[in-house]
Amino acid sequence: MEKVNLDWSNLGFGYMKTPNRFVSNYKDGCWDKGALTTDDTVTISECAGVLQYAQTIFEGLKAYTTKDGKIVTFRPDLNAARMKDSAKRLEMPVYPEDRFVENVVNVVEANSEYVPPYGSGATLYIRPYMFGSNPVIGVKPADEYQFRIFTTPVGPYFKGGVHPLTIRVCDFDRAAPNGTGHIKAGLNYAMSLHAIVDAHNQGYDENMYLDSETRTKVEETGGANFIFVTKDNKIVTPKSKSILPSITRRSLVHVAKEYLGLEVEEREVYLDEVKDFAECGLCGTAAVISPVGKIVDHGKEICFSSGMNEMGKITKKLYDTLTGIQMGIIEAPQGWIKVIK
Repeated sequence: MEKVNLDWSNLGFGYMKTPNRFVSNYKDGCWDKGALTTDDTVTISECAGVLQYAQTIFEGLKAYTTKDGKIVTFRPDLNAARMKDSAKRLEMPVYPEDRFVENVVNVVEANSEYVPPYGSGATLYIRPYMFGSNPVIGVKPADEYQFRIFTTPVGPYFKGGVHPLTIRVCDFDRAAPNGTGHIKAGLNYAMSLHAIVDAHNQGYDENMYLDSETRTKVEETGGANFIFVTKDNKIVTPKSKSILPSITRRSLVHVAKEYLGLEVEEREVYLDEVKDFAECGLCGTAAVISPVGKIVDHGKEICFSSGMNEMGKITKKLYDTLTGIQMGIIEAPQGWIKVIK
């Protein structure tokens, strides 16, 4: 199938309607078979559980065109497993993991003309999500749910090259130790909106959230995990039960160990040791790794030796290796790449 005529290299990271999406409904204790549809609207009660008590979860992954022309997606089984964990935490029915992967494949295949060509820097973003759909007025889980998957083509995250970020140590809390920080719930992102708008208004790109219990340990940003590099090229990632288990971070840890031969530590990271790291990055689906050039802790600047002009040496190796795997340039570990067509 021929690609649609889009200016792929100039796409932004925003929503563009594609022809097909998948919809399945949960009622009377089971999921229906579901189907692809061209209808992009959602009709629910004004008293739906999602509208009253924010009972909604989501995932994010991408489809790519590889160097040899195949359309693939990256580790969708981990997205299915993470959505299962999110559903259980919010008392929602688990959408079967095998059907999750199957329908991701079906939706991408049905919208294959919107998968950007190899070398464009663009990708097809895939958004599976689920929400409580029946009326709920008392505080309790919904009885009925809808699971949907839509896609939208998105442009390269870094237009015109990589620009290291300036972030601030945030006074707001992202998640409590026994809260919902470890799942991908819509309510977590709603809570971060004021903090990110405030950061942008003050000239910062992102927030660094600390643990809410002691406010001494690094957790994550509103939508990405941290990854640090020591002066002797060791990879360090923060460990906490209130951090979202990023699929990108887990993949980068494997790449660091198995492809680059680097030592990796997943441990508690204290704010007062951040100044001793040589490189810092934010990792997630959108950009893979966004380099951080400077962290500002209430007026005190922590500047990384990699600087504000380019990605650090080790961070760049991690980025190039993982994106090389995703694009079919470097051989992938078994099971990482799901070929769609």
